[in-house]
Amino acid sequence: MAQWEGDVTRPSLDHLQKAAETLGVWLSWLTSGDDAPPSHQPPFSPAQPDRRRVPVIDFVHAGKWDQIGDPYEPGGGMDFIGTDLGLGPRAFALVIRGESMLPEFHEGDKIVIDPEVAPQPGDLVIAKLDGDDEATFKKYRPRGVDSTGAPVIELVPLNDDWPTLTITADKPGRIMGTMVEHRRYRRRASSA
Repeated sequence: MAQWEGDVTRPSLDHLQKAAETLGVWLSWLTSGDDAPPSHQPPFSPAQPDRRRVPVIDFVHAGKWDQIGDPYEPGGGMDFIGTDLGLGPRAFALVIRGESMLPEFHEGDKIVIDPEVAPQPGDLVIAKLDGDDEATFKKYRPRGVDSTGAPVIELVPLNDDWPTLTITADKPGRIMGTMVEHRRYRRRASSA
């Protein structure tokens, strides 16, 4: 490079391209000064501190979340997880149970649900069917309306071995919230 700068030799195009790649700049900037060099952005950014803590509840309480505030008896305690998402005031978290959402969701995974987020086709939701004691976690699939004009919604498991549930006028239910975050721990810390 010293010979190039001193006009002793002229660099070949190959050498200029390699120099531009090494320096992280565009070839046009290196040869003529035209165009601003690209900013050097690292391939990642530092993790932001959690902005919000959301309660971790169970599937029974998830089905009643729109009617209750703190589902635990005094002194019973409530677990929380932190998140950096901007969430609605009624957001909550659940711990996955069962196999209906395999292979994507495993027992013990945690999901964050925001009741303020309207589901779109294909989103994953928590729903409560009238008559059931617990809420269920499934893929949201709207199917239009029935002959009375009531919405028809399929709640689809990701595991083909489980049945699809349907919300209709004859089988009422409601969507409790949309999943906005999924956490899977690769290894659990030992309790020792």
